[in-house]
Amino acid sequence: SCKNIHQFSLITPTQSSSKPATLLCINMKFNLSLVAVCLAKSAAAFSSQALPPGVVNLSSSAQRDVFTMADWAASFGVQQAEGLQLTSYDGQDYFAATQQDIPAGTCVMYVPSDVVLSSSQAAQEFGGALGDAENQLSMAGLQEKIPLFRLFMKILVEYGKGEASPWYTWLNSLPRIYNTGASMTYACFDCLPPYAAWLALTERQNFVNFQKASKYAPMNEEIVSNVTILKWAYNVALTRSIDWYGERYIAPMGDMFNHGTEPEAEISYDENGNCMVYATTDVYAGSPLRVSYGDPTNPTPLFASYGFLDETSPATFCKVMHMKDEMEELGYTFADLLFYKDTGDISPQVYDVALYYVLKKSDPSLADGFYQTMMSGDEAAKSQYHEQYWQYTKEEMQKHVDGTLRDLDKWSTKANGYDLNTHPRVPLILAHNDFVKETFLNVKNNLDYM
Repeated sequence: SCKNIHQFSLITPTQSSSKPATLLCINMKFNLSLVAVCLAKSAAAFSSQALPPGVVNLSSSAQRDVFTMADWAASFGVQQAEGLQLTSYDGQDYFAATQQDIPAGTCVMYVPSDVVLSSSQAAQEFGGALGDAENQLSMAGLQEKIPLFRLFMKILVEYGKGEASPWYTWLNSLPRIYNTGASMTYACFDCLPPYAAWLALTERQNFVNFQKASKYAPMNEEIVSNVTILKWAYNVALTRSIDWYGERYIAPMGDMFNHGTEPEAEISYDENGNCMVYATTDVYAGSPLRVSYGDPTNPTPLFASYGFLDETSPATFCKVMHMKDEMEELGYTFADLLFYKDTGDISPQVYDVALYYVLKKSDPSLADGFYQTMMSGDEAAKSQYHEQYWQYTKEEMQKHVDGTLRDLDKWSTKANGYDLNTHPRVPLILAHNDFVKETFLNVKNNLDYM
């Protein structure tokens, strides 16, 4: 019942008839002795000693202690607009909501930099201790993932300190179970469309590379040899952080905002590393406050990276993985090639790629002419190509849609045969496949009557 949810309004926003409410952002500091621990030299940042008592219990049955974390955050200077509260319907997923009207432009939360975890601060703290590990990532082609890796290592170090970590209370409030691609198995990938399987498998491979690289850091052996701990830390770093101009940041309490296709808030950081969350629209009492985790028109990347299905997403990638080369040659991305769920509409770029694919198979010279037309931006000539070869494009699209629908039934039948005790992500996989199937059925209906 939501009526008994603990409310933790910590400050009163100043009100003005001409300006939206804003927060008085007072930068409160961590206990200086704890800061000293956090900013120790790299030799002291890692430990080979046994894990201390009181580390976070990562058992799947362990309860999240979210409201103790809220009190902890308040004591260290995290502030939020009056009426903002954390809400949960199931005791597992918590999200920010407001019990009072909030005008657009209001600073609804402030997290001081002392509480924020960042990749740059982690690099400063660890000094050169991560050099060999980061070289391993670079050799694996994952240099752009180094900021995320630094946060991953920071979380591992703080986990290893147990209750002595300044962030213990926050760590103890986090989920233990994740449905991200990194947490999936090959049995999961076998039940997904190729695009979703590819994205999810990429996350799993990234985790495996992080796992291997961590062995090159002077980390506690009990931690780097424990896949459960490593995978949990990877999922925390991946799902709780945001990219801000090439750096990665996690703002405890600021990480409690769920994703929304039409978000009510946005997160930003100032030059000092302080986190601010602002309302981007008028938000009425009883409404959630959500931010955007990524492209709202395609739920599959969010599915792979964050482990949830955004069923409000209006579209999905059209799954033409076999036309990936043609897509890239024409300068398009997965985000351009969309099937729309409710209407069955097809984005124009899909037709371009499908025609180019058909022409490359049947007549390379025609394909080259179409390519030159696309590159020149001659819309009239492009329309002529589409009109002349429409029947071939349509047949190729129908073949793809019908084949995908057959495969979706096959993949979902296979998933339904799994034991939920050993494959707990089956419901999410089935929901994803149902979303894609509904979309493709609507597209099929349109194509069949064209």
